[in-house]
Amino acid sequence: MRLLLTLTASASIASPLLADAAAPDTAPEIVVTGLPVAKGDTAYDIVSLGHDQLTTSASNRIEDVLRDVAGFQQYRRTDSRTANPTSQGATLRSLGGNASSRALVTLDGAPVADPFAGYIPWFALAPERLGNVRVTRGAGAGAFGSGALAGTIELSSADPATLPGMQAELDYGSRNSLTASAVGSTTLGTGAVSLFGRYDRGDGYVIIPANQAGPADIPARYAQGSLGFDASIPVGDDTKLLVDALGFEDHRVRGIDGNTSAVRGVDTSVRLLGTGRWQWQALAYLQAQTFANDVVALDAARAVATPSLDQYNTPATGIGGKLELRPPVGHGIELRLGVDLRDDTGQTEERSRYLLGRYTRLREGGGHNQVAGGYAEVSATPLEDITLTAGGRIDHWRIAGGFLHEIDAQTFATTIDERPADRDGWEPTGRGGIAWDAVAGLKLRAAAYLGYRLPTLNELYRPFRVGADATASNSALGLERLKGAEVGADFHPSSTVRLGITAFTNRLEGAIGNVTAGVGPGTYPEVGFVAAGGIYRVRRNLDAIVAQGIEAEAHLVEGAWRLDASYAYTHARVRGSGLAAALNGLPPALTPANQASATIGWVPWPQALVALTGRYSGAQNEDDLGTRRLSDAATLDAVIDVPVARGIAVTLRGENLTDALIESGESTTGIIDRGTPRTLTIGLRFSR
Repeated sequence: MRLLLTLTASASIASPLLADAAAPDTAPEIVVTGLPVAKGDTAYDIVSLGHDQLTTSASNRIEDVLRDVAGFQQYRRTDSRTANPTSQGATLRSLGGNASSRALVTLDGAPVADPFAGYIPWFALAPERLGNVRVTRGAGAGAFGSGALAGTIELSSADPATLPGMQAELDYGSRNSLTASAVGSTTLGTGAVSLFGRYDRGDGYVIIPANQAGPADIPARYAQGSLGFDASIPVGDDTKLLVDALGFEDHRVRGIDGNTSAVRGVDTSVRLLGTGRWQWQALAYLQAQTFANDVVALDAARAVATPSLDQYNTPATGIGGKLELRPPVGHGIELRLGVDLRDDTGQTEERSRYLLGRYTRLREGGGHNQVAGGYAEVSATPLEDITLTAGGRIDHWRIAGGFLHEIDAQTFATTIDERPADRDGWEPTGRGGIAWDAVAGLKLRAAAYLGYRLPTLNELYRPFRVGADATASNSALGLERLKGAEVGADFHPSSTVRLGITAFTNRLEGAIGNVTAGVGPGTYPEVGFVAAGGIYRVRRNLDAIVAQGIEAEAHLVEGAWRLDASYAYTHARVRGSGLAAALNGLPPALTPANQASATIGWVPWPQALVALTGRYSGAQNEDDLGTRRLSDAATLDAVIDVPVARGIAVTLRGENLTDALIESGESTTGIIDRGTPRTLTIGLRFSR
């Protein structure tokens, strides 16, 4: 019943879309700042979200907007105000099981994941500066290589055709939260430039339920901001220079004084775009990010906090580039040729094993991952109603310079010195599909694909602790490899109705998981002593994760009303043997079988909006062995946007209006970590 109510009474929708029932089904058109959508993409399972959809969620955060896409998932049910940043990877189709991203997230073509740990700095991706988000479910082999294992999430900056000339907004809400943002855009001759900035802060909520919280539990406060620009500069009749720059900083206190994290980073990219008869694009990018993390442990009464870890510096750098060419090869045929490179370096610098008032170990670990590849993809329409596409790529990968070194802080004696041999190899992947416009308004499609992912530097070289539990790294981790196929149908009989359904099967071989290898009390490799009640785990390649399921979407418009709904069911199971035999047949950790979102919105008069947003996430295992179970969660959000004068509007937002308990985590002692409680916000927006 809860699922049914959620599907029929919830939403996040954009007022311009609701106001124009004649164009209900896709994002508004934007000025092209990249190569055109590939002809063969019609054969794949793709969802697009426009600027207005991105900016009308109750939380005003991009990761929550993406939860309305069937199959999208983060590791935890918390957003970038309260989650530990390293838990905020992105995946699709229940191919999770640990916190690393298995979907490739890009901004204007450049990857945004942290080069060391693979998490996504969602807080830095302000929805108001984005023009479009395009989600492709299914491995991205072809134009996208390592990292696009479960699919791709392509974020595109907005341009002057999408943005107002200037817009500023100030929001204030529950628990002294404040958001201040501004974005401006203008044309300069035949070029354009956009500037944007955003600052968020809040006192936060106590992440432990009141009946379990102790004296040491405090609100999870946060302060975070981003600043940047993007520009389009013509350098010829059919050539553009596109420049992007983004700087960001984030500080969080995770519910206990001393449990803190900090993220700082700068991402830049430069693209040359050729739009003539020979279409081409050249991209170069640089990421420079750092992460710091302090962890404390509590006594049984949750009254006394003791330092556990000081991860004081984790510098990481990602550099890379891509060159794609689309030569004219004939009517009805499109050829894509490309090469790309991704080079990640990083290391963690830590103090650990706090005894008798001081840290007794100094630890460093890190390395260098590199992938270079080439691809070719051809699409054709041999018949008017049929599109065929096929592509392949070959990558050379290298894992090098790895180390994990630890010394005694007092004697400087070496306690750990792991220096695995460098390794490399070749990895072929590919994808192909067919789309058939069977009858007017009905498209049938099928696709199959191979994909892979290199383990992150974090998975290879960094042991970590969460509460009493400890997990060792594994420098011998192999690649994750995916085999998948899907069939689907898209039904679009009129401008007011659009329905879609996709059935898929995926087998992720070598899936990296955190596997239980011991129970405290005891002393274990890399992590040292694990107290009674704590669990010792090791990162390992599982035999496989097998995931099969369906994804469905519906978009309906009737006058001033609109309904958007999505649902995903996934039956995902681990295949494990040897040391992971106990996991065989279990769902991967933190992967629900059922996810749903729906939207109902109403435009009572032009530029006004009333919308409800409801989401449902099914029950899921907290740990690899399924000994702890997180309950399902259903939430209801609301947005009311009302113009009060020319260029001025008031926005009311409400998150989790029923104040449902969202179980995001559970410790070995049964302590619950909860997601966002009821949160109310009022905002004033000025635009012209």
